[in-house]
Order: sequence, then structure tokens, then C-alpha cells
Amino acid sequence: MPEAFDRLRSALADRYTIEREIDHGGMATVYLAHDTKHDRKVAVKVLRPKLAAVIGAERFFQEIRVTANLQHPHILPLHDSGEADSFLYYVMPYVEGESLRKKLDREMQLSIEESVEITRAVASALDYAHRHGVIHRDVKPANILLLEGQAVVADFGIALAVSAAGSEQLTETGVSLGTPEYMSPEQGQGHVDGRSDIYSLGCVLYEMLAGEPPFTGPSSQAVIARKLSDQIPSLRTVREAVPVSIEATIEKALAKVPADRFSTAFEFAEALPYGVGFEAPVLKTPAHHKRLSRALVGSVAAIVIVALLIFAVSNKPRAVALDPTLYVIAPCEEVGQAAPILSGEQCALYLSRAFRRWNEVAVADKFLVTDARNRVGSDGGLTPRYWLDLARTLGAGRLVRSAVSHFPDSVFVSSAVFDVGSGERIGDRHTVTLSGGLGSV
Repeated sequence: MPEAFDRLRSALADRYTIEREIDHGGMATVYLAHDTKHDRKVAVKVLRPKLAAVIGAERFFQEIRVTANLQHPHILPLHDSGEADSFLYYVMPYVEGESLRKKLDREMQLSIEESVEITRAVASALDYAHRHGVIHRDVKPANILLLEGQAVVADFGIALAVSAAGSEQLTETGVSLGTPEYMSPEQGQGHVDGRSDIYSLGCVLYEMLAGEPPFTGPSSQAVIARKLSDQIPSLRTVREAVPVSIEATIEKALAKVPADRFSTAFEFAEALPYGVGFEAPVLKTPAHHKRLSRALVGSVAAIVIVALLIFAVSNKPRAVALDPTLYVIAPCEEVGQAAPILSGEQCALYLSRAFRRWNEVAVADKFLVTDARNRVGSDGGLTPRYWLDLARTLGAGRLVRSAVSHFPDSVFVSSAVFDVGSGERIGDRHTVTLSGGLGSV
């Protein structure tokens, strides 16, 4: 439509030089433009005229204002928005990469590691947005951009603005919010919360691994009908190399009933296994720490031994009305002058996994601990009394507190178990030293 393009160029000429169309969809057209004020390339997204008329400028700006305040490394930020010659538009950074959609069209399937990494990044963005009251409603490969290997979620603004228009008005324009292959079963009925986005992200992860979404069909109605009636196709039937744990995580994300899914996107991300072999996180460190980093990754067994020794001296009965088999693993306190190699959270993660190897010993769920921290407050920091009080709120009888000390050529991890009822330490403190490529207790 040359006439519309010329009108747009003229309307925005005082701020943006519109160069060319780079993409278009059912709701908007995207143009590459030059921001004359800041001398940078930007992407200008312009709503379709019929859709703009239904939404209206006031509602558009009201909803766009909400998303403009979302600041997260995996959310494409909003530079500007406005109305010019009846065009409603908003401006985003121009990403010189590609969308996940284009990557999947070219490669069909991605490696398990890359699929998990992309999903984690998107889940992080969604969790942040959900905590700020924003639901995306249209999570799909086309709205996930890849910039130098990093996933960035786009189009929070348009989804929120369009959803505010109402389904009846949208039907009149021929626009539907959401893409059938990635929509949750409940989205068609208009009742959505963050768990709807989790379902959509589960569909995206399934497609990255299997080569197509879990439910497809000749029409939108056929796809939606399959989601309501069919079982999730077995992912490992299509790709046997996918770990059972990942398949189980996807199946939970794709549960038909929202209450059966992960309650938050953070939980979804945490349920995905980490790193090579999907056993532990990959430690990303500066180049001058590579030798020591390899030693740490290779020394997970040493930390496991620490946990086992702690267990050996701490599994003693007591008379306090708390569960002596339930352990709270506090994040390790980080001390020392050298740059941190093993974070306090990573240290606690290793210890938690070690304790879970034992029968008749339970580790307090990380999400329950986080919730308890939110309720108890964080003024107490890492003091013993703060963590003892927190453990009591969870009914845990044991508390594990540790410190990870960083030195130029080594790392020391020191741990101790405390009886939550009495506050006293049980047994001796145990220390593991990681240095020179060896871990010794």
C-alpha cells in the first residue's frame, strides 16, 4: 500500500525516517526506521487501521504505558509510542538478529541445551512481567528474538493493548489475540493469567525439540479441539535423546487445567535441568578463572561428600516438635577478596542435590523457602537467628548454613548443621577445599 507508506513517512518525518517494511502480521506492520534524534536504527510497529480504530488512542496509550515500565534483560524495551495521522505506533530497538521462528524454519529442531537455555531466558522475562501484573498472551517463536545468542521477548505492548479491546470488537476486525498452536485451552474463553503464558512457552519448548508444536491441525478450530481432547504427543517418541525430566516438565507446563501447571514461570524454569548432562549448573567465569572453574565443575563430588559427612553427624533424633528429617539449605555466605567463582546460590544448589540422594531426608522446596523469605522479610540477612526463624516457619528441624570463601587460587566451602529447635550446632563444621584441579575433604 504505497499511499499508506507515504502517509506514514510524512507523519513521522520529524522524528523517524521510515526506510522499509521488514515484517507484517495480523495485527501490525513493522518498519525499519532511523531515529533522527538519537541517530540509531529502530523498529516502528504500526497497528492495522481497523485494529487501531477498535482499540482507540486512549486505551492504546494506557496499556502501552504499563509495558513501557518493564525493564528486564530478556524483554525488548519500548523506546516511544504515539499517534500520527490516525496511525497508532510504538518504537522498539532494531534487533540485528533473527526471530526464533526464522531459526526454526531453517533448522527445524534445536539442540537440547540451546532449547533449554532459550526457554529459561523467556521464562525469566515472563516471570518478571507477571510479577508486575503483565500477561503477554501471545508467546510464540515469532515473538522471541535472538540477539547474539540471547533470547529477548517482544510485543508485550501490543498484546496488552489488543486484549483490552475485547473479543467481540476484535472479531469485527478479523483479528484474534494469540496463535492457536501456542494458545492455552482457556485463552479462547478470555480467562487468562500467568499460567496461560507458561502453557504457550511449553508449546515453544516442545517445538524446539520435536520440530513442530504439540498440537497441529488444518484449521484453528481443529487445533483448539485437539488441545481440549487429545493427550500430549509423546516427545521422546519423536526424539528419544530428550531426557525424561525435560519431557515431564513440558507435560506439566502443558496441563489442560491451569491449576495442574507450574504456578509461576520461575518454577517452570527451575524444573528444567541444568548444564552438560543436565545434572548441575554450568559455571560461567572469566577467562583467567577457567582452570579453577574446571576444577569446581569437576569437584561437585567433593561437595557431595561434604553433605554426606554432614548427614552422618546430624541425623540424630530430638524432642522438639519439628520434623528432624526436613532440612533447609540456606544460600552460602560469600566471603574473601578474590572474584567469586562459585556463587552462594550455586553452592546451596549443590548441597541440596546431595541431600536429596538420601532416603528419609527431605530438603525444603526452594520455592517454599523463597515464599517464607518474602513473608519473614530480609532484614535479618544471613544471620543464624534469621534462618532459624525461617526454618521454623517451614516446620524444618534442621538448618544447613555454609560459607564459600574465594581466594586467588582456591575456594573453601565450609558447612554446618544446626538443630532448629535449640539453635545449637550439631557435630563439627566440615570444610572442602577446591584448588589446583583437585577437591579434597
